[in-house]
Amino acid sequence: MPKARSNGNGNGQPHLKQRGKPIQGYGKLVRYPLALDEKARSKMCETLNQVLADTITLRDMYKKHHWQVSGPTFYSLHLLYDEHAKEQTALIDDLAERVQILGGVSIAMAHDVAEMTRIEPPPRDREDVPTQISRLLEAHELVLELAREGAERASELGDEGSNDVLVSDIIRTNEMQVWFLSEHLVEGPVVHTGEAAKTGGGARPERRAAR
Repeated sequence: MPKARSNGNGNGQPHLKQRGKPIQGYGKLVRYPLALDEKARSKMCETLNQVLADTITLRDMYKKHHWQVSGPTFYSLHLLYDEHAKEQTALIDDLAERVQILGGVSIAMAHDVAEMTRIEPPPRDREDVPTQISRLLEAHELVLELAREGAERASELGDEGSNDVLVSDIIRTNEMQVWFLSEHLVEGPVVHTGEAAKTGGGARPERRAAR
């Protein structure tokens, strides 16, 4: 029986510490048969990458607050922050893949995200709940503002795929999360009404006269 030919040194040693030349530069496009011109793809990759950088930052802020939240609303916010972070992670994947589909290179690494994002970075310190939520809401608004502009631009350029990602995924998810967060900043009675607090007790129900 003939021996199989060896294609290496035969010692099973992995080839480590390899570095090759980049196969595609950031900001450069490869051409796919998408029926979209290069100008449209270039502009949308730029917009999508900016939304992506901000979305990664927003997701990371959610995880920070998920770990560091404190106070009487700890349990509910601990869970809410984590759920929102998971939803933002799904959006990150949608955005990155859309950039690649258009022939671009998606932003990916933390140092690049930190350089690109428009979101104010929180301190390393632990912050109170109102500050946490306010930071998140401001970040959401930045994402929504650019997503709306990007969706309009995508339609003008004939890129309905990017429009769909921005409207159906980014805008709708962020709007829902804004609603959930905003309601945690509404000051209102929890145990009794305001009138009860003034009188020291709840209003007594009126008794019907005996017939």
